[in-house]
Amino acid sequence: MLAAISLSLSVYAFIYESSMGDVAKDLVAGTIGGAAQLICGHPFDTIKVKLQSQPVPVPGQLPKYSGAFDAVKQTIASEGPRGLYKGMGVPLATVAAFNAVLFTVRGQMETLVRSNPGAPLTVNQQVVCGAGAGVAVSILACPTELIKCRLQAQSALAGSETATVAVKYGGPMDVVRHVLRSEGGTRGLFKGLVPTMAREIPGNAIMFGVYEALKRKFAGSSDTSGLSRGSLIVAGGLAGGSFWFIVYPTDVIKSVIQVDDYRNPKFSGSFDAFRKIKASQGFKGLYKGFGPAMARSIPANSACFLAYEMTKSALA
Repeated sequence: MLAAISLSLSVYAFIYESSMGDVAKDLVAGTIGGAAQLICGHPFDTIKVKLQSQPVPVPGQLPKYSGAFDAVKQTIASEGPRGLYKGMGVPLATVAAFNAVLFTVRGQMETLVRSNPGAPLTVNQQVVCGAGAGVAVSILACPTELIKCRLQAQSALAGSETATVAVKYGGPMDVVRHVLRSEGGTRGLFKGLVPTMAREIPGNAIMFGVYEALKRKFAGSSDTSGLSRGSLIVAGGLAGGSFWFIVYPTDVIKSVIQVDDYRNPKFSGSFDAFRKIKASQGFKGLYKGFGPAMARSIPANSACFLAYEMTKSALA
């Protein structure tokens, strides 16, 4: 993994030397930030998806996992520590594209909404830029998340009546082949696009708005170029936490739809999933896995934003 990251850095250094524009800076800094976020946060994400996708127990039966710590213990016992990183291959392989889209689109949106060249953006303008970036990344995030969720959830759903995950996927490409062959072709890879957009658009709007507001609060002005690493870590962590705090139920809906059985689905769509989860589990069902998600979001986004800011500063 370290060798792959080193190779990626060499490639992006070459790209940067070839193109000194802001797009190149956003691509390089966003990619490195995304890699830092993924490595720090993926085990938490695995536990989150397992808790979200475990079947509702019949009356009198205990759930497969009693909570986050139990999910960690069972995962390590049955799959070893590597089980916490299951499904990481696809996000790691696409982290360059995902964060290139996120930070580059955000950067171009900043150019569009900026009143004068070089003028600092207001917090409201940062919210607009984040929403625009959220639209773009949803298209890439949906199939990536579907593959990741299938791999992460199959052990949680083992032994249930869910036919889709009864298939033991051998890896990311095995998921892709199965979906293309048996679940409607390319369209099947975009199952859950609506809740993905419902997560990414408001989530990124809030995250980038909170991040900018906190940086200005810490700096005492709109000039945040002199902020310490500690301030960037706190701002990034709290911004990431705000993302998940606001949009978490949409992530639960996305996950259950993406691991749902194609031939015998439990849910006809996002609103149907919302109604059925609420009816069977109450509102707490929409927050399954919330603890691991929040535990992941703060350190992972602290790492992401710090790596992004440091890299972009180094490339200035």
